[in-house]
Amino acid sequence: MSDPAPAPVPSDHPRRYELANELHARPFPEVSAPCRAMYLAFKQPRDAATRDRAEDRAHLVVLLDRFGAPHPKPGATHWIGRLGRHTLKWECHTEFTTYTLFLDGLEARPFDPADYEVLPANWLAAAPGLRIASAMIRIEVLENGAEEAVAERLDEWFVAESLSAGYVLDEVAIVASDFRIDTAGHVRFALFVRPDVGARRIGRIVQRLTEIEIYSAMSLLGLPRARDVSARMGEIDKQLVTLMSDLTGDSRPAEEALGKLLNVSAELENLLATASFRFGATAAYEAIVHDRVRVLRESRFAGRQLFSEFVSRRYDPAMRTIRSTEARLRTMAERAARAGDLLRTRVDVERQAQNQRLLESMDRRADLALKLQHTVEGLSVVAISYYALNLASYATYPFYEAVGLSKGLATALLTPVVVLVVFLMIRRIRKGMH
Repeated sequence: MSDPAPAPVPSDHPRRYELANELHARPFPEVSAPCRAMYLAFKQPRDAATRDRAEDRAHLVVLLDRFGAPHPKPGATHWIGRLGRHTLKWECHTEFTTYTLFLDGLEARPFDPADYEVLPANWLAAAPGLRIASAMIRIEVLENGAEEAVAERLDEWFVAESLSAGYVLDEVAIVASDFRIDTAGHVRFALFVRPDVGARRIGRIVQRLTEIEIYSAMSLLGLPRARDVSARMGEIDKQLVTLMSDLTGDSRPAEEALGKLLNVSAELENLLATASFRFGATAAYEAIVHDRVRVLRESRFAGRQLFSEFVSRRYDPAMRTIRSTEARLRTMAERAARAGDLLRTRVDVERQAQNQRLLESMDRRADLALKLQHTVEGLSVVAISYYALNLASYATYPFYEAVGLSKGLATALLTPVVVLVVFLMIRRIRKGMH
């Protein structure tokens, strides 16, 4: 017997594997406690979403070459590997680039900024962008019964007023931070993990902490924009109210008001267009922050506020301000558009009334012209008849002399005939023209 024919293989979509690999594009790092991590994020101050990302990869390659590390693949958006005795994770995002460096062991001085000396100073200075986030994460082993000692350390390391701390992931670890930038320019995070927690799970917790830091910073970029837009909207709102109040009266010509209203509407649309990307990005980043806090599955530790409570009390009001500014801007643009429609209607009505009056005036003028035409036609009959009578008289005088009629009598007899002929001729011409 012959082997059965192989089953036909369907053709793959050209992006099938690219899309499938996207689900595994940014694996969590494996982190073993005790250790420490440093986190940096760079962002271009303007047009970061459309920047040349090749510059970000080139900057990474310079660092890798200093340590003899392999390069990422062309077009890669992430890389993880050894950087000398340490582990580096690099990610290139839509608006920013991040570096997370893991160092084994603990420094003698908690959150020692000297750890950043691992990264060459001239390399940091040449970064294609400005620092938008910087954090230090201290990862220690949480021994049984050491919760009280942990609480004392947290009081030592962080500002009590904004300290947030809690158990996470069914109490396998404690995370803490005050979300303040220290004198060295870094936000501090402390992570205490049970001895039996695996390296991958620790890596996931660290990843969540760094994502909370960077995405909260990125989402808060919308707040200065919202404040600037809100200040300008206050000025525009006064103009809009004044222009809309003119709709109920005749204090200003409608066309003049329409021109000013169109300028206001154009400015509102411009504000909306220039701020829409930042407001949209803020909403996306805010959703990520809340998701990352939620997946930590926090529970109370030593009576401290949780990350979720800190976010609700300190972070969410800023997000509500941004959302309300965006909603107000859209509402004002819609109001201006509606007012413009009303004014355009008013202008159209006024123009139609003007056109009606113009048509009535034209009708009157046409009537006068017609009457004048009739008058002129009557005079034309007389004038033409006069010249035609002279011609007819000269043409017929020899015949009248033959029958013994005088010139006067002949002229008298010809006059009604000539006038009638001229009248009929002019009348026929006028009918032919109409």
